[in-house]
Amino acid sequence: MLAVVNPSAGGGRCGRLAEEALARLTAAGVALEVRRTEGPGHATDLVRDAYATGFRRFLSVGGDGTAFEVINGILKGGASGDRASVGFLPLGTGNSFLRDFPGDPFASVASGRTRPCDVFRLRHAEGEVYSINLVALGFPADVGEATNRRFKWAGPLGYVLGVVSCLARRPRHVFRLRADGAEAWESEPCLMLVFANSRFTGGKMMIAPDARPDDGLMEFVRLGPLGRLSILRRLPRLFDGTYVRLPGASRRGVRRVDFDLPGPVGVMIDGEVLALRCVSLEVLPGRIDVLA
Repeated sequence: MLAVVNPSAGGGRCGRLAEEALARLTAAGVALEVRRTEGPGHATDLVRDAYATGFRRFLSVGGDGTAFEVINGILKGGASGDRASVGFLPLGTGNSFLRDFPGDPFASVASGRTRPCDVFRLRHAEGEVYSINLVALGFPADVGEATNRRFKWAGPLGYVLGVVSCLARRPRHVFRLRADGAEAWESEPCLMLVFANSRFTGGKMMIAPDARPDDGLMEFVRLGPLGRLSILRRLPRLFDGTYVRLPGASRRGVRRVDFDLPGPVGVMIDGEVLALRCVSLEVLPGRIDVLA
């Protein structure tokens, strides 16, 4: 198994704890080859190159951003369609995706047991990118960018600080799209659009309470434009998912979304924020195996 360690994850926490964590796995009989990342995007390169040399089992040691890069390395390297499996040691800041896979992550990796997991493929003007947690436009991308830039030091609390800092911008967005081949395009103003494969983001925020990582669907949550006070009042409800039941919110399961955007927009993908001109988003059912 190729273990990809991001020493910077969790504000350096991963770098301090990774050696002991990997030693624990080795003692349990897991054969590991360890590589450490040296900067953004390096994990994707390491995994893609390893896939080309025959690796099919991978371990992401870090947080959501590390997992994002590892998944993209697997799927961009594995164009042939060969199956690969991935395990996770949550030593980063958010570790959101693993909250849908309860249990001891060490035991999950050591056991070798896997379950199929859906993957999202986002096509954009310059290529494609993959996601296992969520793709979000609007306010979550604004918050993610602010958190990564200003509040990473605060750990999970940084996402809350990011929300508060973004309220001053009076967030309001319009994204033209259609779901599952519908004839009519949707273009209602909104605070945010979320397409989720799992329930959590930003650590413990339950942004898509009905999402399941193995049901062949993406949970499409839309929240209409809200004022600052309304956003603050709903903020506590992000942690139990009940905000989607309030007026102005809607949810449904879809398999594909097509976009008609005039240019690049901020997109949060598994905790990473990218500027992309989105073209389409689709579910690849059971595309990867997760050690869980």
